[in-house]
Amino acid sequence: MMPYVIEQRVEDLMDTFDDAIREFKYKGQFYYHYPMKVNQSREFVLPIISEGGNLEITSANELWVVKRLWQQHRFNSHIKVVCNGPKTQQYLELIAELKSNGLDIVPIIEDLSEMELLKKFRGQVGVRVDIGVKVDSYWDKKIERFGLSIDEVFAVEKIRNLTMLHYHTGSEIKKESDVVKPLKKAMDIYARLKKINPSLDTIDMGGGFPSNYYGKPLYPVKGLVYRIVKFLEQYCRENELQPPNIICEWGSHVAGPAQITVFSVVSEKTIPKAMAKQWYVIDGSFMTQLLDTWSIHKQWHVVPVNNARNKKLTRTWLAGLSCDSDDKYTAGGNYILLPRLEDLENGAHQYIAFLDTGNYQDGFTNHHCLNAAPAKVLVQNGDVTVVRKRETPDDVGKLFGW
Repeated sequence: MMPYVIEQRVEDLMDTFDDAIREFKYKGQFYYHYPMKVNQSREFVLPIISEGGNLEITSANELWVVKRLWQQHRFNSHIKVVCNGPKTQQYLELIAELKSNGLDIVPIIEDLSEMELLKKFRGQVGVRVDIGVKVDSYWDKKIERFGLSIDEVFAVEKIRNLTMLHYHTGSEIKKESDVVKPLKKAMDIYARLKKINPSLDTIDMGGGFPSNYYGKPLYPVKGLVYRIVKFLEQYCRENELQPPNIICEWGSHVAGPAQITVFSVVSEKTIPKAMAKQWYVIDGSFMTQLLDTWSIHKQWHVVPVNNARNKKLTRTWLAGLSCDSDDKYTAGGNYILLPRLEDLENGAHQYIAFLDTGNYQDGFTNHHCLNAAPAKVLVQNGDVTVVRKRETPDDVGKLFGW
């Protein structure tokens, strides 16, 4: 884990929006909200709020972490917390408690039942709308389960203390134009809502900016940010609308590059007929430690840690230590070029690194086949610190009552 990467990316993102706002003389402000579901680790969250980032949370347990931070005076009253996700009674009570203690917290109404439950909430609220725009992304469902329909929003008419319109169209959005296209539809809804709810002053674009899973960005941040601000300035000027504040929740963009996952190769096995020539078995499990590899087939940027200058390479597929045939990484059926094990000196190990693993992987971690969680190493300010040792069989056994 590399917190300094997070600090730099938050700072760069906020500076880029601020530069665009100045260039286009935009009258609203930009606020970055980090979605904690991307990575709830202390080493990820604290650098974000230290740089002035805000938070977006999706469950009562995530809000419990915010409560701990608030009680420990880890962030000041200028930081805003947006609350998405289904609102259980525990979740609602914690929102009310933190609001009464002075935290700037905004629950987002996800459905009509929450509209009723939050009628008496003494503070700002937001509303999530299914804007009905489909984009080319990983998360692109035919039927949306989150948010109110456009008809439901306008059937309610006035919403008490409404300040924020929130929408979300997809994860890993593949084209820059597909980030801007939904914003146009959302602003039409915003303009209508603003007439009914004058307190409305913020549009939350949600997440979706892609990570560098392929070793290079699909499109640059700066170009997209300038396009967003330019569109909003022009839209508001043409429609005589007070420009809204802008929120984005680009968590993967910030967190992904701040973590690298390293495995050693423990054995190899010949593959008779395939794109790859050898299975390299790692000292871990993709199904437990890099679940995206197994569940949604992410393409990772994989590099050798040592022997990187070896000219003799072999086509490999990678296999985990569990007993499942799905516990593997094949680069989408292609192959990974890695140094030949036969060229290593006696007793030497080959290490491989998966880059940009800061997104979701820690939260997805499980103990399938009782595989142990790996060690966590923190790299910051020239210091290298082990913040969590690799689990022992005793550690894992206790989780299951042994």
